[in-house]
Amino acid sequence: MKRKVNATRATAENPEWTKDTFKKARPASDVLPELFGKRAAEAMLKPRGRPKSAQTRASISLRLPPETLARWKATGPGWQTRMAETLAKAV
Repeated sequence: MKRKVNATRATAENPEWTKDTFKKARPASDVLPELFGKRAAEAMLKPRGRPKSAQTRASISLRLPPETLARWKATGPGWQTRMAETLAKAV
């Protein structure tokens, strides 16, 4: 179910930025410690996601029998890496 937003209220709470607004803007790294404290700001600014790997990989589509895939997944976390290592040894 979609919720209707009051356009007037949304505009008042989030006015359009002007050139002057952009000139006054400050980076989040400067503002967040003032608003939430240093420790909380560090947590908010911490990079998210997986670190970049030195060894990039190509994404492919591979059709496998369900039993084969289930057996690899049953070996636990890291199964894709182990599968890639096994394939590399077989070549």
